[in-house]
Amino acid sequence: MINRNTGFSNLTAGYLFPEIARRRREYAAAHPDASIISLGIGNTTEPLSKHIAEAMSRYALGLATKEGYSGYGDEQGNTALRERIASVFYKGMADASEIFISDGAKCDIARIQTLFGSHVKVAVQDPAYPVYVDGSVVSGAAGAAKADGTGYSGVVYLPCSPENDFFPVLSKIEPDTLIYFCSPNNPTGATATREQLKALVDFANKNGCIIIYDSAYNAFIRDSKLPKSIFEIEGARTCAIEVNSFSKPAGFTGVRLGWSVVPNDLKFADGSSVNKDWNRVMTTLFNGASNIAQAGGLAALDEQGLKDMKDMVDYYLENGRLIKKTLEGENFKKIGVVPYFTGNGPYVWVKFPGYKSWEIFDIILDKCHVVTTPGSGFGPAGESFIRFSSFGHREDIEEACKRLAALVLESRA
Repeated sequence: MINRNTGFSNLTAGYLFPEIARRRREYAAAHPDASIISLGIGNTTEPLSKHIAEAMSRYALGLATKEGYSGYGDEQGNTALRERIASVFYKGMADASEIFISDGAKCDIARIQTLFGSHVKVAVQDPAYPVYVDGSVVSGAAGAAKADGTGYSGVVYLPCSPENDFFPVLSKIEPDTLIYFCSPNNPTGATATREQLKALVDFANKNGCIIIYDSAYNAFIRDSKLPKSIFEIEGARTCAIEVNSFSKPAGFTGVRLGWSVVPNDLKFADGSSVNKDWNRVMTTLFNGASNIAQAGGLAALDEQGLKDMKDMVDYYLENGRLIKKTLEGENFKKIGVVPYFTGNGPYVWVKFPGYKSWEIFDIILDKCHVVTTPGSGFGPAGESFIRFSSFGHREDIEEACKRLAALVLESRA
């Protein structure tokens, strides 16, 4: 018989979000009268912009005509969409030949592993989006789980905490390492400054590292002083790949559309082109994003679409402000609870001193009937934190805040 990929046997537990869903189902079955509100998984809730939905609808209806039918498109993506992304978001920092359209940022991050194989060293922010580590484990790059349960032997964890302003100590990273970096960060919500990203880029170039820069939440950045792209930083084109998505700003979590930017200047150690290898990955292991979704992407990037996306993001940011305000209430303040929310990302990252993450998850679910995300699921440094998502209908957010405000916890600080 064929042996199992040892990467799967090395995974220490189920993927975080299905585990949350399982616990929610079990709780709902045991408490059928509970009205459960989810502030857990970062899934958008508000309807698509009518302008964007109509563009996809027209394209879909056109498929029923001889003139409008389209079969396979270019695996790298619709040329017009690639050009639009380059002109709207990158303005001379990247051109259309360096932009590859995909079915979402998460999918790209998983496929990126194929570029580097199983022997690459990996470094991740801690806490971090689980796919960075889990994908590395499956590919064989992360090695076996540590005996103490604090991660994997082949992964360097870079703690990001309030003490270091949620920016890692880069000296822990070895030369020739693949660095996963997310800004605005999921789950902490922290957004790197221009100075911080310059330090990261300079370190990567000096030490032969490549940065996988996840900017899926950059549409939430409202502080004009903060960079929205790694390519705003001098030197990034020789050390970074950027991944982005329409999921959160346009509500495309179910539509599935994203992109990656792989500069022509980025080279492997032997001088060969990363862009050319990524082109091979996309044309061999992928058959192109949905033509219908790409029609929606084009509409999202015209004048009306950009306005609609901004309005949607503003709606979610206001939800985040309501959650933060609630968690700054007297019941929480007196036991040392601290919510972190910058107004530049969709998540509220909250420290519950003395509590384990899954413990406080269960308490909030049981007492408030509100689903959150345990911080420990994002890495060792996430222990004692909970992530609250601002993705939700306003009435649900307001009701969740009302329930949370009434929660009384014992002090363990």
